[in-house]
Amino acid sequence: MPHIHTNYGDHDHTASAYIIRLDGDAPRVMLHVHKKLGVLMQFGGHVEVNETPWQAILHELTEETGYAPEQLRVLQPKERLTSLTDADLHPVALVQSTHTFNPVPGHFHTDTAYLFVTYEDPATAPGEGETATSVWLTREEAAALTLDETYANVQEIIAYAFSKLGNWEVAELPKPVKL
Repeated sequence: MPHIHTNYGDHDHTASAYIIRLDGDAPRVMLHVHKKLGVLMQFGGHVEVNETPWQAILHELTEETGYAPEQLRVLQPKERLTSLTDADLHPVALVQSTHTFNPVPGHFHTDTAYLFVTYEDPATAPGEGETATSVWLTREEAAALTLDETYANVQEIIAYAFSKLGNWEVAELPKPVKL
């Protein structure tokens, strides 16, 4: 989806996913080469006007990674709200941040990033028109990326995500509800 807000100083809401694979010798994070920016980043996209951040990330995951939602689990703090009356409770985000979207001067993205884990390959290939270049990196490999290959804040979030693996619990993906 294109940017909803196009004026100088405007903000678009995005949702993104850090996926860590837990099988193998060491945990690995999945990144892809962003189509417009040309650097390794997490998966995600714009939250459309008729969806929540949770709905947005569920469809972005399928489109961009090929993972079906049932192949993934969301990591959550052990102490959290687990239900609300008359409300659709979303999983707790790994991080929510606002950053400049560099190709558009004066434009910002406020990103809600979730942390997922898996033990398997994606069920399908990424959707048509999505980047086919993705990599699995260990904590050390992600930390060693240069600023020509990724952004410093992506590396900082990855380091934080790896630190949560033993402290957060693996939860089933809640189904989004249309209110």
